[in-house]
Amino acid sequence: MNATAPEALSGVGHYENFPVASWLCPARLRPAVVAIYAFARTADDIADEGSASPAERLADLAAYRDELAACVRGGAGFARWPGVFVPLAAAMRAYALPPALFEDLLSAFEQDVAKTRDAAGYASRDELLDYCRRSANPVGRLMLHLYGVHDAAALHQSDCVCTALQLINFWQDLSVDLPRGRYYVPREDCPPHGLDSLGPKSWPAHPNAARLVAAEVDWARELMYEGAPLVHRVPGRAGWELRLVVQGGLRILDQIAAAGFNSFRVRPQLRPWDWPGLFWRALWM
Repeated sequence: MNATAPEALSGVGHYENFPVASWLCPARLRPAVVAIYAFARTADDIADEGSASPAERLADLAAYRDELAACVRGGAGFARWPGVFVPLAAAMRAYALPPALFEDLLSAFEQDVAKTRDAAGYASRDELLDYCRRSANPVGRLMLHLYGVHDAAALHQSDCVCTALQLINFWQDLSVDLPRGRYYVPREDCPPHGLDSLGPKSWPAHPNAARLVAAEVDWARELMYEGAPLVHRVPGRAGWELRLVVQGGLRILDQIAAAGFNSFRVRPQLRPWDWPGLFWRALWM
């Protein structure tokens, strides 16, 4: 699924694209950001880590959802994940965090487990965007909520950035996801390039595989550019962190392109020497 923004920028996958409480996060917001991150990361671990069966993962996610419901009601005495839900309950009270955003995240984790279990993919870009709406966009909306940014234009830009980051993660991880039975390339995108939409294991060897990846990269880049003006709306240090997140995502796309759009075989990632360029680009946004 997704990694922290610092993890995403370093190319290390876990819960990508999440602005965790880094040195750029104001101290007053840090407990709430950490609580949100703990919720998402723990759910990600339930859905993705270890050797549990899909049925066990879905049962644990259902129990996790029950504890979220108790948290929303203001309950206490969480049986299995008190370290997650006690701080989250405090953050929800302090900032009136919208419960629906947490519920959306859980529905995306559940969908990911089911899709992987069934070796199923996504028929269309619209279907994949609906997944991103629940797997990625709630993160940005929760961060904007903490910063008191609520207008429709900012929310749309946030959705564009978060969806772009999720798509970038998919196109970065094609060489990792495909062997694990995770198929995020929309099937409708395959026929225009001559690829078999129902035979994903044949994609890496297809002579037009790079053209398919290039089309997906262009899609992610367009979304990122559409959302990038948000960096001027987020106040203070968080706006600078967002600049780096945006530029980190764009840099990954540049690396995919520089490698000949060969991410079915090679996983690009940011290196220490990429950082000076990221800071320079962030400065001039």
